[in-house]
Amino acid sequence: MLNFNFCNPTRMIFGKNTISSLGEQISKEGLKKVILLYGKGSIFKNGVYDEAISSLKENNIEYVELSGIKPNPVLSKVREAIGLMRENEVEAIVAIGGGSTIDTAKAASAGFYYEGDVWDLFEGKAVPKKALPIFTVLTISATGSEMNSGGVITNEDEDKKWGFGSPLLYPKVSIVDPSVQFSLPDNQTVNGAIDTLSHVFELYFDGTKNTDMMDELSEGIIRTMMKHVEILLKHRENYESRAEFAWCSTLALNGYNGTGRKGDWASHNIEHSLSAFYDIAHGAGLAIIFPAWMKYVQQCDVKKFERFAEKIFNITEGTSEEKGAKAIERLKDFYKSLGAPTTLKEIGVNKEDLPKLADNAAMRAPIGSLKKLYREDILSIYEIAYE
Repeated sequence: MLNFNFCNPTRMIFGKNTISSLGEQISKEGLKKVILLYGKGSIFKNGVYDEAISSLKENNIEYVELSGIKPNPVLSKVREAIGLMRENEVEAIVAIGGGSTIDTAKAASAGFYYEGDVWDLFEGKAVPKKALPIFTVLTISATGSEMNSGGVITNEDEDKKWGFGSPLLYPKVSIVDPSVQFSLPDNQTVNGAIDTLSHVFELYFDGTKNTDMMDELSEGIIRTMMKHVEILLKHRENYESRAEFAWCSTLALNGYNGTGRKGDWASHNIEHSLSAFYDIAHGAGLAIIFPAWMKYVQQCDVKKFERFAEKIFNITEGTSEEKGAKAIERLKDFYKSLGAPTTLKEIGVNKEDLPKLADNAAMRAPIGSLKKLYREDILSIYEIAYE
């Protein structure tokens, strides 16, 4: 286990009928004017918008709004948000939605006080010294962004889907009412589950030794998520399963599951290039990329893949290597059973585009921790993932 310094300052308010506390939480911080960021309108259908607005009004919080944030959030929308925030002199951001909306809020929060272009922060050309406070109302559990300090934005002009983080960007308060996720389409529930599992895999398979306690935690999250996503595909409004699902998603990437480990993150980088060009859901991309990465790197940590096989799929027969290989196939089969894509060909990727995708993903090479990956490694993983 590696040395670590763990602190998560986000206050989590979790459970039924909790959105009504939004205004009170903002008022407690002495804030009077906010910007609401949200997507394309689902919050009007499930009642979240009305509940949030009512809470703001009851606590005399002024607000302006910016809608239209889409999955795979883009830099142009961040810039638009920053301009509107400055024009209206807001004091905080309220992000209502999933990871895309919250990531947009984080980038806008960091860019609000920065005199240059906000993309400088993603390029590493500057470090934020001040940020606006962020409050979130989560409507889709997937990214864990409601309780961590990072986010991912696509620079659509440069085909770069890059991540950025700062301790200044932990949300001040996050409200999670699992019942508002009853109305999610099945594909969004599936993508959220795969995104959550992938966050756990990035930490579990990073090559760090002597992590028994954290491995047990990771395996618990994996088993719980696999159990409850299947329940939700049959019973969409099962509150207890929604709650288990939501908390798994948060725990997967709020820092606690990463203590004593550094994480690998190569699969996420490889998927980011895929969804930057093809604009597919992040979870769908990870369903394709992660098993391919596993096949490519299995020899780098045969024992961990064996443990994964035994603990998650109860595979006990065969050599260590054979167990791990079977587990990777079982994972793919599980994704297929959920209706997720498992090959690049399936989502319409042109095989001729694979070198271009590899070039894009290799802009920050080498990537990964378990195995350092360069451009040719990345291309090999895309080829494994193709069919």
